Amino acid sequence: MLRYCFYCILLLLLFSYSSISFCATGNPSFSLHKLGASSPQSKTLLVIGGIQGDEPGGFHAASLLTTQYTITNGTVWIVPNLNFPSIIKRSRGVYGDLNRKFATINENDPEYQLVERIKSIIINEDVDVVLNLHDGSGFYREDYHDSEYGPHRWGQSVIIDQENINVNNFGDLGEIAREVTANVNSIIGDDHFAYRVKNTRTAEGDEEMAKTLTFFAINQGKPAFGVEASKNLSKSERVFYHLLVLENFMKRMGITFHRNFELTAANINKVIIENRNIALYDNRIFMDMQDIRNQLNFFPLEQNSNIDFWTKDPLITVVEESSSFDIYHGNERITTLIPQYFDYDTKPPQISMEVDGCLKNVRMGSIVKVANTFKIITPNGYRANAIGFSRQGEDNEAGLTIEKKDFSSRYSVNQGGSIFRIEFYKTADQKNDDKFAGMVLINFEDASHHIAELQADVVSANTSDDSQGR
Repeated sequence: MLRYCFYCILLLLLFSYSSISFCATGNPSFSLHKLGASSPQSKTLLVIGGIQGDEPGGFHAASLLTTQYTITNGTVWIVPNLNFPSIIKRSRGVYGDLNRKFATINENDPEYQLVERIKSIIINEDVDVVLNLHDGSGFYREDYHDSEYGPHRWGQSVIIDQENINVNNFGDLGEIAREVTANVNSIIGDDHFAYRVKNTRTAEGDEEMAKTLTFFAINQGKPAFGVEASKNLSKSERVFYHLLVLENFMKRMGITFHRNFELTAANINKVIIENRNIALYDNRIFMDMQDIRNQLNFFPLEQNSNIDFWTKDPLITVVEESSSFDIYHGNERITTLIPQYFDYDTKPPQISMEVDGCLKNVRMGSIVKVANTFKIITPNGYRANAIGFSRQGEDNEAGLTIEKKDFSSRYSVNQGGSIFRIEFYKTADQKNDDKFAGMVLINFEDASHHIAELQADVVSANTSDDSQGR
């Protein structure tokens, strides 16, 4: 069973962003994210990734568009995870090919409601253009060159179903596709990776293409294009080319933007990994998953409760197995949580820490950087459990001065052996009845330069606060 929930509203404070997330117990559904602000003169682009779950270039490009771009004029709507169950399973479609269900679909099909929802978004009166992102085989060329280059291939192409549709704006599909590919190819500068326009001439008798999302869209009066990056390329290279094409479509529509990174294939993988953060249970637990271990044992989860979580990245979800929980980023399993179940304290306490000689308040869900030593100060009725603390005979590490050598590295959260869990519990008469209050991570990695910062910023435990969970 898959349990998930996205809490993306907080991102409104960071940039012009809104989301609609479909939350339920069961298979995860897609989320809709809206960037920019509409006006009577501006245009809206709808970008869809993940219609087929084994095409990571498309859904990672859509995800980065969601999290790393700011739209300064116009509007971009993004569905980065349309076929989420298939993304997790690395499957083209766990219930069959979703991109063949837009002409007709039986009401008993498991994806019936999903198809109806995405159709309602496509036909929304605000949507001006639809882009459906794919990873395709080989390299499309008009003429046959060899087994990888020819008309039988799909990669590195912009797909149109026909040359024109009769609408007021952007109806010249062929002209727009050729203009965009020409601009993209002038940037690429290498014919090996150059884009071509592929016209499937769907209405002339292509029964397979008549079942697709883009053909449905144009029959609803919505200009629509397929964008294919080659499966012969690495994931980061596919994402690079997808974003390059996306940006040129936005420019063609008069949509302006800026992004938070330099668009190069070398940067893509780094940016994808940096998005791997998750907060559990209203930020009582925060995990930076860039270098996380493959498995975390005795992980404190709430008894008799769904796992509620927040993440900025719409490709992160939690999958429940028989006795564990897997955290996925797209179709990559990042880590597995082996749970230990607790009742949760109703109101997490405020705690203090002495970090390298400086006193500070620390919220649950924080990551605290330590150069040398730290000491935990808990209120009455609470205890601290430093996971991997090697001194014997202790069941409460509050009040002890602790340094890195006091931890056994095999208990670290990260593979580098520098990040450790500090768990807090409300004590009861019986230890087994203690209630979990929250978690803080101690990070000993390259923290020496933070001592001066702490000394300058932290005055007292009553005025200082450190929270990196949101």
